[in-house]
Amino acid sequence: MGDSNTEMNQQIRSLLTEDGKLKIFIKETAMPEPGPGEVIIRVEASPLNPSDQLTMVGPADTATAQAGTENGQPALVMNVPQAGLKRSPARIGKALPIGNEGAGRVVRAGEGAEALLGKMVTAMTGTMYAKYCLCNAAMCIPMPDDVTAREAASAFVNPLTALGFVETMRREGHKAIVHAAAASNLGQMLNRICIADGIDLVNIVRSQEQADLLKSQGAQYALISTDPDFKEQLIEALAETGATLAFDPISGGSLADEILDAMELAIARVHGAQVNTRYGSNIWKQVYLYGMLDASPTILKRTAGLAWGVGGWLVTNFLAKIGKDADALRARVVAELRTTFASHYVGELSLAEMLDPAIFALYNVKKTGHKYLVTPTKGEENG
Repeated sequence: MGDSNTEMNQQIRSLLTEDGKLKIFIKETAMPEPGPGEVIIRVEASPLNPSDQLTMVGPADTATAQAGTENGQPALVMNVPQAGLKRSPARIGKALPIGNEGAGRVVRAGEGAEALLGKMVTAMTGTMYAKYCLCNAAMCIPMPDDVTAREAASAFVNPLTALGFVETMRREGHKAIVHAAAASNLGQMLNRICIADGIDLVNIVRSQEQADLLKSQGAQYALISTDPDFKEQLIEALAETGATLAFDPISGGSLADEILDAMELAIARVHGAQVNTRYGSNIWKQVYLYGMLDASPTILKRTAGLAWGVGGWLVTNFLAKIGKDADALRARVVAELRTTFASHYVGELSLAEMLDPAIFALYNVKKTGHKYLVTPTKGEENG
């Protein structure tokens, strides 16, 4: 790695200014020094996930993105509407690091973390769009010797989220799952897990192409939300599977409400008066919002009785909640990295390329199957 006392690190930052600008730029910082139980990862690959895009662009109007400067260095600059500025007071003046997860080789290790030195690891730090990343060793998942950084780059967020959905189902007493925007990388992983584990999964997608993709991978249910009879198809699938748990990354609009209402109607169809009260059925129905593909308000018409809940779900919170039980989930990710948890990318981006307005217009598209990989140290010598 060279002398850590003289070498500088480079890291993508996102800054919201008081005058209504959002700037994305490369910040040079001193090389981090690992303390006890910490390691330094030389980052080779980090996926550009929707959650990363949310942090990166914040409340900015992305259509206004153009080349600019920050401290005399190139930057990607965009305007922030006043309403967005008012919603984000905690961000003003703070240059936030980006990059939730990624993979690379451990090049330095603090006391107690020496076993990871030289290992390829995947980790979740929130600072992965950088050449080097300081990380708690406990947050690293070591990879087999033959695994590449590209293969391991997305081995944390999506795989553990998909496994977390299934574990949530089991812990909360549900028997099947509904998943929206289900043709994503995450959705395909969840589909493979449910097939392998014998769990009924009702996939909701937005096009025939996406439905065909999931069905070619063995999905029994792939419902198209724009079909005229979507609601009836959903009720029928819920009646057949008994699904009373859903995960929705869209969040905005009325889909969560439609799912709850369809669950209630399916319960009435299957169980009739056996579970009905004057307040609707007494079977609990739950929708978790885990993303924000649609930033508009979540609309709830409250037609599903009173035995229901809508809440947020975040993988880091879930892993903290289950503690040591997460070790089995991590072990499964490593064992099935090239099968169940394989990810695919449409292109690679250097840190400098992320600041190019034309390239930004390509990678900022929120589209299924359109994931990019950030490669901060591509082309540089290892070690």
